[in-house]
Amino acid sequence: MAEQAPARAEAAAEGLFSRTYAAATASFAGVMFLTGFAALAVVPTLPVAAQDLDGVSLYPMVAGCFVAASLLGGVLGGGWADRAGARRPLAAGLVLAVVTLLVSATSTSIWQLAAGRFLDGVAGGMVAVSINTAIGQAYPDRLRPRALALMSTCWIVPSLAGPPLAGLVAAWWSWRAVFFGLAALTLLPALAVVAMLRSRSGQAAPEPPDARTPRPALLVAAAVSAGAALAQYGISGWDLRHLVCTAAGLALLAVFAARLLPPGTWRAARGLPATVLLRGLASGVYFTLEAFVPLLLDTVRRVPAAVTGLAFTGAAIAWAGASWVQGRLHERCPRHRLVAAGALLLAAAVALATAGTLPALPALTAASAMLLAAVGMGLLVPSLTLLSLSHSPPGRQGYASSAMQTTQNLGQITVMGLASALFHAGLGAGATGLAGYVAAFGLLLVPSVLAALLAARARTV
Repeated sequence: MAEQAPARAEAAAEGLFSRTYAAATASFAGVMFLTGFAALAVVPTLPVAAQDLDGVSLYPMVAGCFVAASLLGGVLGGGWADRAGARRPLAAGLVLAVVTLLVSATSTSIWQLAAGRFLDGVAGGMVAVSINTAIGQAYPDRLRPRALALMSTCWIVPSLAGPPLAGLVAAWWSWRAVFFGLAALTLLPALAVVAMLRSRSGQAAPEPPDARTPRPALLVAAAVSAGAALAQYGISGWDLRHLVCTAAGLALLAVFAARLLPPGTWRAARGLPATVLLRGLASGVYFTLEAFVPLLLDTVRRVPAAVTGLAFTGAAIAWAGASWVQGRLHERCPRHRLVAAGALLLAAAVALATAGTLPALPALTAASAMLLAAVGMGLLVPSLTLLSLSHSPPGRQGYASSAMQTTQNLGQITVMGLASALFHAGLGAGATGLAGYVAAFGLLLVPSVLAALLAARARTV
């Protein structure tokens, strides 16, 4: 017994970069940095590419392809990870990400560019789900919060540098150079990460899946992706064609979305269903706020674009910082309480954005809402990921990660669609622009407060 005590103490002292976990940590960090840089850097070039390809009218479809396709990629990667471990879908997602950059770079029509973004979404969904699954398989519970905090940092760094650099390259040279350059920069490091994943032995093999836990069919996932794409395209306009697309998309989501989620998700059943629902509610609030606050600053408050850009940068840093903090609080504070705190911060950010519509208050009041919301998400998202891994059935971390990815995207589409409908309805009724923003922001208070109230249902026993 005396000899076992030092061994247990040594195991407890091991960190992310100890001999046991260094290879896994380096692999995952490299994957997140590469995929984050490639995914975020191309965003400023998409409007330029759409204009060059005479497809501005279809730009909403191109912009929405990534989110819709990531639903399919998440289900594909999650099921694959449960069957064979996370290494293979992670490597496949990386290779596909490089291929999609070449597809987009060689686009001769807006439809090829849309296909490239769709494939990129599939790759992104596979990588995101595989990373979360791999963290659940490779690390003990005490290291998972810090691993997730590191992954957030590796995603944040390229979000700071990638878009400005890509915008300069597109302005001074060509938007195609951005895609070709990213493919060249990503290829060799991606191959190195794939080789490291092949030789790494730190990842635990998946346990036999529970036969009672249903596996979602890929056809169902494809139907949900199609519904998400139609809904995203539909809310970009208000003519008959857009309304038909919106109705068709919502119908597909209503029929098929529940089949990709744990039973009891919509009624917030305790455990994994409530955890999955909370991810959708929080994501819907944050990404809708991230869309409307810059629009408010630009069109109503007349804030310089540089200031808006600084708000985005500050939000990225705030998210990473809060994620780092939660990695060190989880042993002293139950995770579901961190979720509740994050949701309350989201509600406070919504109130701050609403106050920012008042002409008597400085425009930076609304900009500061993005920073506060990012702090809330930095606390909330890693905590929910950890809870989902704790609640997942044996050998089904991929299933849980896939469900989290699905509700994240569905929450974003649904909440943003409802907020957009309120915003445009206010404008159509002759209301002032500020009234439209107040209505949209007011809607966001509902899922924020609901998430705070339901957080206890995600707690572990």
